[in-house]
Amino acid sequence: MNLEKEIEEIKKRNKRVELDKSWETSWTRKICIMLLTYIVVVIYSLLIKKINNVYLSSLVPVIGFTLSTLSLKLVRKLWEKVK
Repeated sequence: MNLEKEIEEIKKRNKRVELDKSWETSWTRKICIMLLTYIVVVIYSLLIKKINNVYLSSLVPVIGFTLSTLSLKLVRKLWEKVK
């Protein structure tokens, strides 16, 4: 009886881990982070009032984030080969 309970617990844990992994790599998460980053940078830029084209300038960190998330998959694969 105890073994069956342990197996069920492991299955539940595996399902949680799979869901977490799916969320971490999802475009929904990336787009949400991109939007939040953009909003924060726009607000900050408007507050400091030293940037001419706030809306265009605020895209720079968002593009940087997006490129870093896309390139990290390649870096991880290279790291796994070395490890």
